[in-house]
Amino acid sequence: FHHVDLTKFENCLSVSKDMELVFHLAASVGGIHYIGKERVRCLTPDVLMHTYMLEACRINDIERFLFTSSACVYREKSPTLNRFKEEDAYPANPATTYGWAKIYGEILCKSYYLDYGLKSSVVRIFNAYGENENLDPRWAHVIPSLIRKAILYPKERFKVFGDGKQERAFLYVKDCVEGMLIAMMKIEDADPINLGSEEVISIGELAKKIVALSGKDIPIEFDLSGPRGTNRYCADTTKMKQVLNWSPKTPLDEGLKRTYEWAKKKLGAG
Repeated sequence: FHHVDLTKFENCLSVSKDMELVFHLAASVGGIHYIGKERVRCLTPDVLMHTYMLEACRINDIERFLFTSSACVYREKSPTLNRFKEEDAYPANPATTYGWAKIYGEILCKSYYLDYGLKSSVVRIFNAYGENENLDPRWAHVIPSLIRKAILYPKERFKVFGDGKQERAFLYVKDCVEGMLIAMMKIEDADPINLGSEEVISIGELAKKIVALSGKDIPIEFDLSGPRGTNRYCADTTKMKQVLNWSPKTPLDEGLKRTYEWAKKKLGAG
C-alpha cells in the first residue's frame, strides 16, 4: 500500500510501475457543502492527478486503465425525474468545478486511447455509498452524513439539507466495485458508461429509513437555507445492461443496514 500525493508526477510513475491494470479513483471531493464552496480544490488537484496518472500509465505501458467519472458531469434539465443517458453530458455544462474536472478526465482518457492506444474505461458513478465511507461532516455525502446524525442524536440534530423532495438512486459499494471490474475488461475505447441503480428514493424517505434503523424517536428537520443539490436525477441504465450485461444486486434497505452497523462500530456506538 502506498500513501502518496498523486498531484506529483514522480509519485504517479512509481505507483503505476509494473502494474497491468490501474483503477484511477483518486479525487479531491466531498459532500455538497465541499464541492459547492471549494471550487479550486475540486478542480486543480483533480486535473493534475488525471493528467499525471494517464501519462505515467502510458510511460509504464500498462494494459488497461479505468477512470471513475461521476453523475456530476450532467446538468439537470427537467423539474421532474432526470434519467440521464450517457449522451446527455455533452455539450458539457456541469454545475460544479468537480464536474468539469471529470469531463476533463473523460476527454483525456479518450485522447490517450486514440493517440497512444491506451485501453481505457470510463464509468460515471451515481451516488455510491457503503462501509468505509468518510463520516466526517466536512466531507460526508448524504447517506453517511445522515447515518452519523442518527447515531449521535440527541447530541446532534437530525437536519436534512433542502425540503426532502430531491430524488436519487444509490449504488451500494460492493455492486459499484463489481461494475467497475466488469467495465475494466469489457470497455477499452474510453466510451463513458453509467453505473447506477434504478431504485429511486426521495431524500425525505431516505431520512425516514435511516431514522428507523436507529430505533430512536428522531424528529427530521429540513434546512431550507442550506445547499440542496440537483433536484431529481438517476442513471439511465440501458447502456450499462447492454454493454456490461450487469445490474446491481443489493437492495437499498440491505445496503443501508450494513452501512449503519459499520458506522455504529466506527463511531464507538455499537
